[in-house]
Amino acid sequence: MDGKDPLRHLPLTPQVFHILLSLLDDDLHGYAIIQEVNKRTGGRVKLGSGTLYAAIRRLLEAEMIEESDHRPPAEQDDERRKYYRITEFGRRVAAAEAERLAELVDQATEKELITRLHPASSKTD
Repeated sequence: MDGKDPLRHLPLTPQVFHILLSLLDDDLHGYAIIQEVNKRTGGRVKLGSGTLYAAIRRLLEAEMIEESDHRPPAEQDDERRKYYRITEFGRRVAAAEAERLAELVDQATEKELITRLHPASSKTD
């Protein structure tokens, strides 16, 4: 552990949380992050490029993400693109935020504001 406290960065903005979620599975460039968020949220969350790149700048400064040297094959790449990856610290911050949000959902459920079913229990076989 690097000694940084993930809780100092909470709460995350929804946009930052979505960016971190997008980078959990793969290194992505900016436009690919926008596309992944759009796809994962069914279009409910739309990141503008200004919002995205301001958030990326802050995430880089906070060492939650870093530029990646990993690139696709040249015929599938545009050399102008910068690719980003989540750092171990970024993963810890994202996990802390997910826990914080889960606690809020639990509290709303306890107050009967919402009824929450575990996703596995709502599937039909």
